[in-house]
Amino acid sequence: MNGSDSHDEDGIRADRVADTFRQIFGESPDGVWAAPGRVNLIGEHTDYNDGFALPIALPQTTLIAARRRADGRLRLHSAQGDGRITDLAVAELSPGTVTGWSRYPAGVVWALAQAGHAVGGADLHVDSTVPTGAGLSSSAALECAAALAFDEMYGLRLDGPELARLAQRAENDFAGVPCGIMDQMASICCTTGAALHLDARTPDRPRQVPLDLPRHGLRLLLVDTRVTHDLGDGAYAALRAGCERAARLLGLPALRDLPAAHLPRALRVLPAELVPLVRHVVTENDRVAEAVTRLRQGDVAALGPILTAGHASLRDDYRVSCPEADLAVTAARGAGALGARMTGGGFGGCVVVLTEAAREDQVNREVPAAFAAAGFRPPRMLAVAPAAGARRLSPPPRRGALAER
Repeated sequence: MNGSDSHDEDGIRADRVADTFRQIFGESPDGVWAAPGRVNLIGEHTDYNDGFALPIALPQTTLIAARRRADGRLRLHSAQGDGRITDLAVAELSPGTVTGWSRYPAGVVWALAQAGHAVGGADLHVDSTVPTGAGLSSSAALECAAALAFDEMYGLRLDGPELARLAQRAENDFAGVPCGIMDQMASICCTTGAALHLDARTPDRPRQVPLDLPRHGLRLLLVDTRVTHDLGDGAYAALRAGCERAARLLGLPALRDLPAAHLPRALRVLPAELVPLVRHVVTENDRVAEAVTRLRQGDVAALGPILTAGHASLRDDYRVSCPEADLAVTAARGAGALGARMTGGGFGGCVVVLTEAAREDQVNREVPAAFAAAGFRPPRMLAVAPAAGARRLSPPPRRGALAER
């Protein structure tokens, strides 16, 4: 898909979402905002250790049509929901009071208010093409689209990293998922044709790394294993707690501060259950650094073995893979792919595959065939490319259109 086609599709979707908003709420929205899902190329479970990551934004997005309200009510509707409108009082929002998908946009409004921003009510209609439960950050896309909508409707003028932090707080403290900052930063700050080199300790200074796949005859594929996961089920929190405990035992602010050269000595003094967690985080940070160096040198194909090494670490040390993801990696590499690894929090979700364009069809045939032979559900195969971060799709509102209603 070229840039013009992408813009045309954005416009068509925005018009459709705005039309549905009018049908549901009886008035036109103030605007339509979009935020993408993300796929992380390398740097998994490093962000909550103050480490490094290299995500890209996806073409798949969550769209929100929104209209500001003056009565302090937050009304939420989703095209992927049960058809009902969730009606909440902004003044009464607090952690644990909202469940289901509504807790993500409601959490953003709560986080904005907690940060001292004067926000009130709104009507929101949501429509998303980001697969849920696939490790592609559908929750972050929803949060970031809501954050950008409220920022513009209420004239807050917050920058991208600040919106990302507030969206992260919504997920951490309101929705109860202790994620790092990577998902929200990728959804807001990524740019077309580049990967985001994220330093989780200083996210205010995101750096873009060119990733021109067509120029190098390469394709990036996603294998959706169709194994869903829920990072709120406690497993993710347990991993994060283990990393934080290891850092305390080593006398470090975070595992990011453990140099690779000191890793062997550190592993000798840690409890056995923490050793594989620390080994993964330290070596994964090194893999991000190597990937960035290779991309800046124009050696994009070298990313393949880095992906594969990252998967081995997630599978064997962090133990967050699953049989379907392992099979997808093995089958893709058997079909000639340059490298592959599971992406996202784990326990299901997607595998990212780097392949030569000439082998794309072979990968698309052999991975589903391997799943069928193993008796697994058919995977969904997607071709992706680095896309734009959160943005407004509809034209700017008329002068005075944001006056309270």
